[in-house]
Amino acid sequence: MGCVHGKSCCGDSSSSDDGSRDYRELGFIHGHRKNVLAQRSLKHVPVPSHNFILEYTFLSQRGYYPDSPDKENQDSFCITTQLQGNPNVHFFGVYDGHGQFGSQCSNFVKHRLVEKLSNDPALLEDPVQAYNSAFLATNQELRSTSEIDDSMSGTTAITVLVIGDTLYVANVGDSRAVLAVRDGNHIVAEDLSSDQTPFRRDEYERVKLCGARVLSVDQVEGLKDPDIQHWGDEESRGGDPPRLWVPNGMYPGTAFTRSIGDSLAETIGVIAIPEVKTVQLTPNHLFFVVASDGIFEFLTSQTVVDMAASYMDPRDACSAIAEKSYKLWLELENRTDDITIIIVQIKGTSGVGSDEINGGGTVMNSRTGTHEISATPGSNVYRSVRNSLSDLHSCQHVASVTSAAIEVHSPACPRPIE
Repeated sequence: MGCVHGKSCCGDSSSSDDGSRDYRELGFIHGHRKNVLAQRSLKHVPVPSHNFILEYTFLSQRGYYPDSPDKENQDSFCITTQLQGNPNVHFFGVYDGHGQFGSQCSNFVKHRLVEKLSNDPALLEDPVQAYNSAFLATNQELRSTSEIDDSMSGTTAITVLVIGDTLYVANVGDSRAVLAVRDGNHIVAEDLSSDQTPFRRDEYERVKLCGARVLSVDQVEGLKDPDIQHWGDEESRGGDPPRLWVPNGMYPGTAFTRSIGDSLAETIGVIAIPEVKTVQLTPNHLFFVVASDGIFEFLTSQTVVDMAASYMDPRDACSAIAEKSYKLWLELENRTDDITIIIVQIKGTSGVGSDEINGGGTVMNSRTGTHEISATPGSNVYRSVRNSLSDLHSCQHVASVTSAAIEVHSPACPRPIE
């Protein structure tokens, strides 16, 4: 089982599986050149059951926090190839930690979640159930450890499990996975996950039933009418999103409705049950992006896909998207979030399928059947996909690193978790 972790599950994070040193500092913003973890060599892993290749790279940038210049990156990520020794099973995950111990939570989950998936004998038979079990067991294990206080800390998790020609995408929180789909002469972004925040009416109603107050910071502080329970939509929101608060307190203030950890927020409906979506790959699926909300806070899914598609080299695409996000943060805020992005190109896919998402942590697969075409290097299918992407280098790897913190006004009145 190949394994790459940004903050290292296999020793020094600056070295890859083959021992070569392929990380380097990138400093795409003058004056903010430190703490960038990037993989400058492309890695690839074959999926022999369906005769295509996944080619991937990543970048993680610590946020700019003027009041906490030494604050560490709380994002982490994990890319693990050949789960259970199976050459057709690969895993990509990004974890956005938050709270005082967000880095510890993020790194704990990045190791444990993929470990539980890999050790589940039913993984291939029922990937959705394996996902649910892994998320809940990881959450319980984090809760039980005495080394990490997860009462006001935790992590989101956006993960993509590739099994043959099918993607299984499991999500808790507001990080995101997006698929690039060829539609005629256009490339369209298809969200593989739905941000779990109080902007979503179903999530809003669920946490309200669990006793949560849903208010923006201005509403909690009496600057706006707390009876107004409409905050626009997530794409057009300003800097004061709706958050979750206990009935008689000014905490925890989470802007998400699902996560791993956050034991106090769990009492008001923040759960670790993932939403899972399944997609069967076709020749029109070009690449997918897995990223923390540091990327998507000010960039739409379509913008990210458009930018990624405009670069021949996905390493350049990672840098450009991260730089654009970073600049927007600095233009619109007095800080930036941590930023982590993985781009996975899909070369030589075949097959037909469809998908449907179920918010209860299960997947209803609406396939009416499968039609598989062997896409060999000489076929039209292979050429069609390959010509739309770059002719890239080859090798193999896995990775991870750590995103937002809790700011405290006073011991009695903590600022919301971001």
